[in-house]
Amino acid sequence: MLVLLLAVLGAGVLGGPGGLPWAVQVTAQPDVLPEPPPPPPVPEKPRDRPTPGREAADVPLGVPQPPPPQGGTHAFTALQADGVTPVAYDPCRPIHYVVNGLGAPPGGEPLVHAAVARIAEVTGLRFVHDGASDELLLPDRPVYQPERYGDRWAPVLIAWQTEQEEPALAGDVVGQAGSAGVSLGGGPTVYVTGTVALDAPQITPVLERRSGRAVVEAIVLHELGHLVGLAHVDDATQLMYPEVQSELTELATGDLTGLARLGAGRCVPEL
Repeated sequence: MLVLLLAVLGAGVLGGPGGLPWAVQVTAQPDVLPEPPPPPPVPEKPRDRPTPGREAADVPLGVPQPPPPQGGTHAFTALQADGVTPVAYDPCRPIHYVVNGLGAPPGGEPLVHAAVARIAEVTGLRFVHDGASDELLLPDRPVYQPERYGDRWAPVLIAWQTEQEEPALAGDVVGQAGSAGVSLGGGPTVYVTGTVALDAPQITPVLERRSGRAVVEAIVLHELGHLVGLAHVDDATQLMYPEVQSELTELATGDLTGLARLGAGRCVPEL
């Protein structure tokens, strides 16, 4: 009987649970992988600045000209937090500029491009002319205008104006220029765009003189010096002296020294 019972029990186990009270029915479960975690939310793009790193290269696009060995008087519009390094444009990306030629004197625009080329040559900064623009030069100009210029910092705007349009040109002032600097967190301040206003009514008669072309180009060079970061100096032998001098029509030693430093700014691709 013992042998038979074991045989029955064995048959019950092998054949299935049958109805034996101690048999446990096991249902096979398919392999189920856990659901992957949802991807992190994509941060919303800031609306006050372009996508970082636009047109940024890994190295500077040009090399500043060596400054004169003797140096010269120069000053900067703004300094970094260290109190020594000048605020400058990023040398690893081009500086775009547009020209509003409304009211420009005959031959005025070629002088602008010649002066821009000279500043580029000295600083090593690369300037790109984007053509004409109908943008008006207004106070508090936004540095980011995606509806007009796309996803980038607004280009430098060079415009011919009257003192009625730009009160800063009142009196003997023939030009006004400057740039807007931005920084991200604790990073350096970098110029990203700027404006140059040229007094058309005052410059036009100068341009009509025999040597007027050189004088006007010097005026534009002076204003472009302000654009890239030079300030006025008290040395009358420098082009950045605040008064026009008809006999001084080229960048002097101090101007060249300051411009060389401004062309050697930091590359800041995160802006």
